[in-house]
Amino acid sequence: MSDSTMAPSSKIPKAKSFRWVIFGTMFFLLAVNLMDRITLSIGMPYIKGEFNLSPTMQGLILSSFFWSYALLQVPGGWLLDRFGPRKVITGALVGWGIFQAVIGLATGGVSLILSRIGLGVMEAPVSPSGAKLSSTWLTQSERGRGAVIMDSGSPLGVAIGGIIVAHLILWFDSWRVTFIVVGVFTMLLGFVAWRVLRDRPAEHPSVQPQEVEYIAAGNRISATGIDESVPTKGLGISWLTMIAIMVGRASWGMVYWGLLTWGPSYLAQAQGLQLASIGNSTFLIFIMGTAGCLFSGFFVDYLVKKGVSHNVALKSLLSLSGIVGLLTLYALSTITNPVIAVGLLSVAAFFMMFGSLYWSFPAILAPKDRVGMVGGLMNMANSCAGILVPIMVGIILQATGSYESVLVYFAICAGCYTLGTLCINFNKLPVKTGQLSFQK
Repeated sequence: MSDSTMAPSSKIPKAKSFRWVIFGTMFFLLAVNLMDRITLSIGMPYIKGEFNLSPTMQGLILSSFFWSYALLQVPGGWLLDRFGPRKVITGALVGWGIFQAVIGLATGGVSLILSRIGLGVMEAPVSPSGAKLSSTWLTQSERGRGAVIMDSGSPLGVAIGGIIVAHLILWFDSWRVTFIVVGVFTMLLGFVAWRVLRDRPAEHPSVQPQEVEYIAAGNRISATGIDESVPTKGLGISWLTMIAIMVGRASWGMVYWGLLTWGPSYLAQAQGLQLASIGNSTFLIFIMGTAGCLFSGFFVDYLVKKGVSHNVALKSLLSLSGIVGLLTLYALSTITNPVIAVGLLSVAAFFMMFGSLYWSFPAILAPKDRVGMVGGLMNMANSCAGILVPIMVGIILQATGSYESVLVYFAICAGCYTLGTLCINFNKLPVKTGQLSFQK
């Protein structure tokens, strides 16, 4: 391999590494994103009583976010490729803040569903935008960190956001005022995003020329000599690889969204925990998930810097993630001690959140003008899992009457996540001609 394809050995002084401000901002935005999503779940005990909502209607309202969110992933990715992350993220923040506030003005179940559908539309491009920014702001050896710094905001948003929203409802003594306040706060973040974010490092007034040069020198895609001005045909990567990414991400999403939506019920019904203990346990589980997310990104970048290929580094960590997830979730099916159950769930969350590394895949595998599309397809698969898993878990529970089969199902999903990851070829370089080239 020529020296031009390697990351530069020189390091930028800490004060000049502005690119991490960009990804710190994305971390915060993703935390708010997940906080906004779970606000309705926290407020539902109050809302259902006011509107006399049946359990079926509550389920429809809670799942309606994913209807539009999944459907708009690919169009959202196209918007990112066409207009750039800065404009799209700013518009998305203002838009989802408006719909979040509108929920506070709801008059019944139908208006809640429509508001949640609107929220899903506006939030759709936010996660793929991180992959798009990674392709222009980070070197190849930094994209693991970039992916997990951004995505670790998700479990942290779940862990902390629920506590914040619950206290706001108690403080204002109104779920409606809480939704409006959270919505206005999100809209204001749109102005923050516009001030901080830029599509490319050279466009930002706070980025010095040395950092721009460092990023360009450490970017393997630029080093291949590909003419970025020539439009890419198709996705720029093999459809077999794209399918493997979607299968792996959807299987991971089955576990993540399954634990997020049904985890509290499992702790209450199968382990007999009370409300306060459930809240504390959920916080611990998702904090462990945040730690696992960050560890995986920093460790994979360490391996890449030591000369390990992305193919070996990513597959090794993600295979470990899936195997440990499979074993711990299967073991949970026979556990009746709540302390051990929470401990195993924390271990499962730590390792399963290695799956956040998936957000480095679009920037590693796709041409720059297709990163948004690839990220959108990947997140569409994850969002479809978010739609399906609450329904499937409900069917399994109704058929079996226990959580044992549910946990076995999650263990099978963890195995499919591992197999999907192993089928991805990280050695393929993005191309402009529609033909695939390889790097040994």
